[in-house]
Amino acid sequence: MTGATGVADVDGIDGVDGDRPWRGVVAALVTPFTADLRVDFDRLQEHVRWLATEGCDGFAVAGPPGEYQTLTDGERADVLRAVVAAAPPDRSVLANVSGYGSHQSAHWAEQAARAGADAVLALPPTGYRARPAEVVAHYREIAAAGLPVVAYNDPGETAVDLTPELMATVAEIDGLAAVQEASGDVRRLHRIRVLCPHVDVLAGVDDLVRELVVFGAAGWIGGLPNALPRQTVCLYRRFAGGDPAGAAALYATLYPLLSWNSRPESVQALKCTMEIAGRYGGPCRPPRVPLPAVDANRLRRDVERALAAVAD
Repeated sequence: MTGATGVADVDGIDGVDGDRPWRGVVAALVTPFTADLRVDFDRLQEHVRWLATEGCDGFAVAGPPGEYQTLTDGERADVLRAVVAAAPPDRSVLANVSGYGSHQSAHWAEQAARAGADAVLALPPTGYRARPAEVVAHYREIAAAGLPVVAYNDPGETAVDLTPELMATVAEIDGLAAVQEASGDVRRLHRIRVLCPHVDVLAGVDDLVRELVVFGAAGWIGGLPNALPRQTVCLYRRFAGGDPAGAAALYATLYPLLSWNSRPESVQALKCTMEIAGRYGGPCRPPRVPLPAVDANRLRRDVERALAAVAD
């Protein structure tokens, strides 16, 4: 049944686009931990299968929402293999290969290729403010592994800003095919399309999905799909299908939840949102601590409002 926000059954998935595995809604997966902070692989795989049945087109593994900085090398490799094994054949897997050094990112890109990932997702060098030539060399090492590369521009996560001009130079590398744009400046989508039209721009921050997708972003790598996949997939499809007016009520309902993606507490908020929505979020690893009660209570009101709206 379609509710007041216009959420209908999510069907008609086209499956993985072999040339563009980042299309559609790619859930930026959280990493579920047990009470003693071990990776819960059973819950991780169950979560992947559930997201697929709820309409998500793919999965971004061990990115910032997955707390990759707190994973050991062995855990990071095992998390990727677990997701590849659990993902249905018609869903894509993007492996985050970000690291402090280019040799580390290249290693993770090679590991992703061996594990069967469809593409890699890579921040610029995360250790210091690399010069443009160093950024280009960094991505060239990653691309050498042979998988399509999605550059990840998140100046809040690194000291490097992949400006459209720098992105145009990076995009000359064979295999560099897309960029996850999380700078918060929607004008960059248009500039990137002018300077390097062969590069797909992806919505990389939840609370700008409307602006970026309506103006032509080829996909959305998002956090909120972990908790509310059916609603977020419906939202994306309406924006991508040229029906922003039809998505207006749903967007207004979800916006308070989408906006957490731009805050320092985004991972804690996402896991808390999952718990309220009836999914297992679990704890975060230190130094992250649970949300203050006032924030958790606000989240509960917003999640319950969203769930009630789509049930009407």
